[in-house]
Amino acid sequence: MVDSSELKIRKTALNGVHRAMGAKMVNFGGWDMPVEYPATGGLVAEHKAVRGGVGIFDVSHMGDIRIYNERSSGAGLAAVQHITMNDASHLAIGQAQYSAMLYPAGTFVDDVIVHRLGEDDFLLVINAGTREKDVNWVLENTKAFDCTVENLSDSYTQLAIQGPRAIDVAQKLARPNLSALKNYWFTHGEVCGLQNVLIARTGYTGEDGFEIYVPSDVKTSEDVWAKVMDAGREFGIVPCGLGARNTLRLEARMSLYGHEISENINVWEAGLARFCKIEKGDFVGSDALKKEKAEGLKRTLVGIEMIDRGIARDGYGCSNEAGEPIGVVTSGSPSPTLGKNIGLAFVPPAMAGLGATIYVDIRGQKCKSRVVPTPFYKREKTAGPNLEK
Repeated sequence: MVDSSELKIRKTALNGVHRAMGAKMVNFGGWDMPVEYPATGGLVAEHKAVRGGVGIFDVSHMGDIRIYNERSSGAGLAAVQHITMNDASHLAIGQAQYSAMLYPAGTFVDDVIVHRLGEDDFLLVINAGTREKDVNWVLENTKAFDCTVENLSDSYTQLAIQGPRAIDVAQKLARPNLSALKNYWFTHGEVCGLQNVLIARTGYTGEDGFEIYVPSDVKTSEDVWAKVMDAGREFGIVPCGLGARNTLRLEARMSLYGHEISENINVWEAGLARFCKIEKGDFVGSDALKKEKAEGLKRTLVGIEMIDRGIARDGYGCSNEAGEPIGVVTSGSPSPTLGKNIGLAFVPPAMAGLGATIYVDIRGQKCKSRVVPTPFYKREKTAGPNLEK
């Protein structure tokens, strides 16, 4: 089990850099993290930099779990198949996929990105706020498999370089040629003179981007951060905090744990059916999901755009025209890209049609919104996403 002392406020190796840059810091899932950098323009400027140029995020608070069998017996793959809902057997070595770990009820332990490092060797990237819970859950639910589970969460400083100019920045620092790396694939190469660095073409912003994993000591981490900033200067790179990360992922309709996914929300409700491969065979939560699918949805996640003035904040109630409660907003914010107030909300399927009117309770006022297509923003893709695998 994970020591409870780890639940105290924690800092990434770049904490000193963030503070030296004047970042506004917040407690995020037990981590002291930057929410925005006022000196370089703040949240909106950071968001727009990622949409139009390039930004860099410190995402070292994310967790990393390696599951493998040294003899390539298949036990590592079998364990991953048992604890995740997507089909990892379809992954080539060097490929990644979006997936999730589920409770027996078909609700979410956490969403994850599964990387296939070798024939029987996998790396699961998990969320920061659920890190200790996730590690313990994986250890418990892989006991029946002849595999090794390693918590590598503190081994890496993880930097996300995101935006249409991310490729230009990353390529100045890395070898091999990253243009050949497809979206949701990864490789190992040289970065800033460091050897055997994992470089993944993934992200959480709706833009092209790369995540690099370097040793987590302060000196190495600060050196790589400085070199990324220097390499990106000609492209207008800016440091980005959790605030921009949230507005970017909302525009791209990417789920956030505790909001669109949680221990009380199942896969079908969350709109993530395309990543759930029931046909692969039994896995934790599959029996409940089959039953839920047969019974039909009672609520579903939709995108809304405010018509009346007001911002649909997380947790605000939703109602129909008669004023009857019908659901709840899971995430909401002004969209810097669209110039509109947008949100995601759970509503009954009968109210989920495009153009349907949903009223959001904003400080006692019933404010009109309409159901709109999602994602709210979709980039012109050059690398072709591979999320469906």
